[in-house]
Amino acid sequence: MSSNTILRGILFGALAGAAWGLVFLAPELTREFSPWQLSAGRYLAYGAFAALLIAPRLRSVASRLGAPEWWALVWLSLLGNVIYYVFLSSAVQLGGMAMTSLVIGFLPVAVTIIGSRGHGAVPIRKLAPSLALGLAGIACVAWQSLSAGRSAADSSQQIIGFFCALGALVSWTTYAVGNSRWLARLHDISAHDWSLLTGLVTGLLSVFVALPAFTLLLEPHSHAEWGRFFAVSAGVAIVASLFGNACWNKASRLLPLTMIGQMILFETLFALLYGFLWERRLPTLLETAAMVLVTASVLLCVSAHRVVDEGGGH
Repeated sequence: MSSNTILRGILFGALAGAAWGLVFLAPELTREFSPWQLSAGRYLAYGAFAALLIAPRLRSVASRLGAPEWWALVWLSLLGNVIYYVFLSSAVQLGGMAMTSLVIGFLPVAVTIIGSRGHGAVPIRKLAPSLALGLAGIACVAWQSLSAGRSAADSSQQIIGFFCALGALVSWTTYAVGNSRWLARLHDISAHDWSLLTGLVTGLLSVFVALPAFTLLLEPHSHAEWGRFFAVSAGVAIVASLFGNACWNKASRLLPLTMIGQMILFETLFALLYGFLWERRLPTLLETAAMVLVTASVLLCVSAHRVVDEGGGH
């Protein structure tokens, strides 16, 4: 693995994090709508845009996929998009942002630990300093959330919310590992086309979320609220889902699984930055420490891979 490949992979990972971080603004901009409706709106729009972009070559691309690839697209779309977002939204509603961010914050660690078991991967002991700094950064974010004075849910709701957050953690970890491995096998399909196919399948699956979300859960809204909802759904679909997922798939092909796990930290970093801009304030001491620790974690991870590469390990 050359230094140029690593740098390109980090760039695409950072771009994906920058795009995904915008997802956290969507609920703030559309507070009148439920997470189920936001999820359905986002992924219906994602599916529609993906279908338009891949339509001219869909027949050619589809002819290169067999039943295993289509089934992989179904379960990856379910785990990485639909199920993950439902679990995440439920965890936030029932257990609060502090608990959810603490659990979901282990995503980079979970992906990296699983990736360290792969053939030719950097040993986990060499990644220990990077993981320790990443955990320290996550702890700073969680502590900041816990000290924000948010009202606590009752015990039963917190327990259910905690398990929903665990479900989201397992769901996205499985997706990240599975998606990276499928991209490594697909030599005739570009990362961009794989992302568009994932969007197409996600859009079809989100119909099953949209039916109850816009019938049983629908409440009266003004024309201005509906306009904002459609604008946010389309914006998130284009920037976060289409652009962000395409960048992530590109990074997944350029970087080993142990390193791609660290790239997820960019989402937290950019989500914090967008939050500061939205609230028109500077970061606190803990938030500043978290950003420094996250950045140091990624740089140490890069260093660990370069050392192995220069030593001729793999």
